Amino acid sequence: MRVTIHARGPRPADVVWERYAVPDNWPVWAPYILGVECTEPRIVAGSTGRVRGPLGLRVTFAVTAVDEDAGTWSWDVALGPVALSLDHGVAPVGSGTRTWLTVDGPVPVLGAYLPLARLSLEFLVRR
Repeated sequence: MRVTIHARGPRPADVVWERYAVPDNWPVWAPYILGVECTEPRIVAGSTGRVRGPLGLRVTFAVTAVDEDAGTWSWDVALGPVALSLDHGVAPVGSGTRTWLTVDGPVPVLGAYLPLARLSLEFLVRR
């Protein structure tokens, strides 16, 4: 199943993009991310790593595309046999930002993940 969610907030688009582009920033706006190990200090196509979550979860990832000029990036994540493909975007709206996330994956996993993702997008553009 493929689902897209959106959020708008007062943070400038360049600030929001930097929060995405630097994996060490992810725990600041995604409360379920406890840490990130990435092969690069800034995401680029081909970056790989692991995201640490609650209860000892470790999700592997590979960044598949980054277009800083367009404010978009994509990655694939996996936890054992469960995999998701995620596409992110950032665009200025007035003095703030609109961000979106399109996720493709199994329905039960999306049902659990999307509420967390929606909260994270709100934090991304507001906190």
